[in-house]
Amino acid sequence: MSFTVAIIGRPNVGKSTLFNRLVGKRLALVDDTPGVTRDRRFADANIAALKFQVIDTAGLEQAHEDSLEGRMWEQTQAAISEADVCLFLIDSRTGILPDDRTFAQILRKAHCPVVLVANKMEGKPGEAGYFDAFSLGFGEPVPISAEHGQGMADLHDAIVAAVGEDIAYPQEDDEEEYDDENRPLKIAVVGRPNAGKSTLINQMLGDDRLLTGPEAGITRDSISVDWEWKGRTIRLFDTAGMRKKAKVQEKLEKLSVSDGIRAVQFAEVVIIVLDVTKPFEKQDLQIADLIIREGRAPVIALNKWDLIDDRQEVLKELMLQSQEHISQIKGLKVVPISGQTGENLDKLMDAVMEVHSAWNRRISTARLNRWLEDVQFQHPAPAVSGRRIKLKYVTQAKTRPPPFSVSSSRADALPESYVRYLVNSLRRDFDLMATPIRMFIRKPDNPYAGRKKRNN
Repeated sequence: MSFTVAIIGRPNVGKSTLFNRLVGKRLALVDDTPGVTRDRRFADANIAALKFQVIDTAGLEQAHEDSLEGRMWEQTQAAISEADVCLFLIDSRTGILPDDRTFAQILRKAHCPVVLVANKMEGKPGEAGYFDAFSLGFGEPVPISAEHGQGMADLHDAIVAAVGEDIAYPQEDDEEEYDDENRPLKIAVVGRPNAGKSTLINQMLGDDRLLTGPEAGITRDSISVDWEWKGRTIRLFDTAGMRKKAKVQEKLEKLSVSDGIRAVQFAEVVIIVLDVTKPFEKQDLQIADLIIREGRAPVIALNKWDLIDDRQEVLKELMLQSQEHISQIKGLKVVPISGQTGENLDKLMDAVMEVHSAWNRRISTARLNRWLEDVQFQHPAPAVSGRRIKLKYVTQAKTRPPPFSVSSSRADALPESYVRYLVNSLRRDFDLMATPIRMFIRKPDNPYAGRKKRNN
């Protein structure tokens, strides 16, 4: 993108609503509760032909710098310093409050072009606040309604005037488009609250990009950040901690968990972060089961490994527990790490690349059918009601994850235990460990089905 726009303002003035409007998707969580947004979120945005990168930020809260609110404000300050233009958003219905004037003083010192935007201007209730906004000293405010999409043309003109025509519409667009082979590898990082997901991503990036701290449940939105590892472009998704469903009562937490599940559905590999001091609790297993059912490639990261003394014995025990508790996938990758110190992050990424390769693997039909003959020779399908079951043909329908379709003379009668034998043999013989495999047993098509008999 040619330039960056940061949306700045006190809590609950509609920053995330405007962010979603500019992006054209419901990326940021929106709720009436003040302070929903905590981390700064980047996305590609546009108004008509004007394209730019937009940053959603947390609202201003007066607090000590070591507190959660203080760390949120640091994220907002980082967004202001990175932006080419700031959209200073005020709520025209509530008018100008002391926090708005505090923000105005901060933005005057930031040496960044400021566009004053009066939000919630639908109807007459916003008129008084609109005229009151002139007192902030940023000129005429741009009246908009982010909720209803009103005033976007005026906002377009104000942004172009602030950054300049040459920057807003550069003559040469040297933006590179990813082709299918070079698209970012999408990795979601999930786990229970306070497992260290955001700390792990910050350690990967080498920067305090995401808000962290001892408080559980800091992350609310699913935040995506781009990263490069050994020349490979990677898109990391930080997600909100997932508690037991019975404990999730508040509407905002439900939205956060739903956002995290959506990130899992769009990811290719999912890193499940476990607190090594409390591993494989029921919620951890439910999260792993969700990921496997969604067909994503899982990797277990045993975080806070720096707190363990007898490492060899503990790791041996945890490996046995992983095989016992997550038996749906054989050969699950389990990597002990420390998000705080960066220990074993290379091993974690090696495991991610390995399972991603298996998740994308395609096996030729000829090799699969030779394999099917061999496994049936070694262990034929059992006879049911005195009749043998013959497996005739197997093919791989697609990848990501790999599904296999087996043609059988009596598809409904094939025991589930024999299907598991086929899946386990497939994993072993084609190195498909640590990836979900879907196998469908189908009855072959009868070309004469539905035809009427001829009367001779």
